[in-house]
Amino acid sequence: MTPLARRARAVLLLSLVVFALLATAALLVPTHAFELTLRHALVRLDDNGALGTFLRTIDHAGTWRVILPGTLIVFAAFPHARAHWWMWTVALLAAPAAETFFKFVIGRPRPEDLSMGFPSGHATAAAAFFGAVIYLAAPLPARRRRAVRLLAVACIVLVGIARVALRAHWPTDAVAGIALGLVLASAAYVLADLRWRPPSHPEFPTRAAPEPTRPPS
Repeated sequence: MTPLARRARAVLLLSLVVFALLATAALLVPTHAFELTLRHALVRLDDNGALGTFLRTIDHAGTWRVILPGTLIVFAAFPHARAHWWMWTVALLAAPAAETFFKFVIGRPRPEDLSMGFPSGHATAAAAFFGAVIYLAAPLPARRRRAVRLLAVACIVLVGIARVALRAHWPTDAVAGIALGLVLASAAYVLADLRWRPPSHPEFPTRAAPEPTRPPS
């Protein structure tokens, strides 16, 4: 297993624990005063004209209007994504299925609506897609890799903030969605790593070729 795959496995386990804890709390614990305070603070962001417009725009990053064309761009940009396209496709398709399943299992209403809101579907989809981008960016040159990963992390966080600020979810709904999406992206990368090794790259050590055997003299 490569170093990045080991980190992906750690992210997978940590995200799974975070999601499980938040799901248990959503089932058993009433909404905490801290969450109410945090939600009110984030909702006030929407009252700022320019900031509210920005949040409504970035919110689309958690929808298929952005993720579908984004997936096609990822497959075009990263040959190793095409090599195991089905793993990434299953991860992205699993995001809406998983969040819908847990919405019905947890049954937690949204702050201003009776429909189910745990976990956030936008946050789940954004974390699954941009989480995949974080892993797939590994073979890029260092400067471009850092830029792509920073942009991906920013999109994940901002979509989560937007879902709360736009009054669609509780903060823990958004955090749980991010955790669930990272579980899916990390699982896809770990599975892909078991079947594929990219060309020589510091994050992807390759095995040395065996020396040719000489015929007996």
